[in-house]
Amino acid sequence: MAETPPLPHDRGHELWTMEDGPSRKLMASIDRWVSAMVGDDGIDMPLSGAGPSIEATVFARQDGLVVGCAVVDYILQIWAPSVRVSWFAGDGKRVSSGDEIAVFSGARDDVLAVERLALNALGQLSGIASEAKRWSAIAPKQIACTRKTVWGLLDKWAVHMGGGLTHRLSKDDAVMIKENDLASMHEELETHAERLVTYLQQVDPSNVGAFLEVETRTEKEAIMAAMVWSQRRSGEGVDRLVIMLDNFTPEQCKAISEQMEEQGVREHVVLEASGGIVFDDLKSWHECGLDVVSTSVINRGVAPLDMSMLVKGL
Repeated sequence: MAETPPLPHDRGHELWTMEDGPSRKLMASIDRWVSAMVGDDGIDMPLSGAGPSIEATVFARQDGLVVGCAVVDYILQIWAPSVRVSWFAGDGKRVSSGDEIAVFSGARDDVLAVERLALNALGQLSGIASEAKRWSAIAPKQIACTRKTVWGLLDKWAVHMGGGLTHRLSKDDAVMIKENDLASMHEELETHAERLVTYLQQVDPSNVGAFLEVETRTEKEAIMAAMVWSQRRSGEGVDRLVIMLDNFTPEQCKAISEQMEEQGVREHVVLEASGGIVFDDLKSWHECGLDVVSTSVINRGVAPLDMSMLVKGL
């Protein structure tokens, strides 16, 4: 059996690898978000290290996956150089309620000044990673987040650490043609389907970034897109086309996938479902013949992982 090609949505390696940790792209994002965090907290220059030395331990108050240590390390390096941290559970590590995550040591005023910054970052990103892990346990290597984020690439990093797919890292990372895009293209054509087919026949695959994705709203549009692209792949050897099935049911997605198999075009496309995806129905989505299920639910509106910091002696 031929090996299944990797999904173009799996772009987390551009943010983080186990060998090298955070990439330059991720560190640039961390720098931007940390600048906003410390600025909003009234810190406008590196902390000076006032007060006696103390130690404070961060504990997990529920089970989950820790992510955000790289953000905390950066906060301390740039804004609180007097504070040291020892990690017992680094990025990507599972913790149980009551486990020690880290010990902070340094000048009292500085440790207390960064307490909320550190807990906010760790809690938010760990909550996303833990939720992504919950979804990925049912649909491994299939769950992708969208560009509906709160903390941009940091959200996507947390999803990646939880076993999810990052999808596009930015608008220009890959080309996604949605109904609003098609509405402003080929205005001489009357229907959405005609504009979709014309676009796919004319697009230059070398100028689409990591992958090309088109949004479809009906079974007919999806089949037409697959047929057009199968012809281009056969003649030009281009990469697979990602077809988003927008607001379809699992049953409709299964029927479309089976029809594409019968017509010999399924191998030329990546099928992605989006819209109306909920956790309770995830098993149905996983088993309906799709390659990718994309949703913002795994990263937007997710409860932070509960954790707290206690100064030694309390």
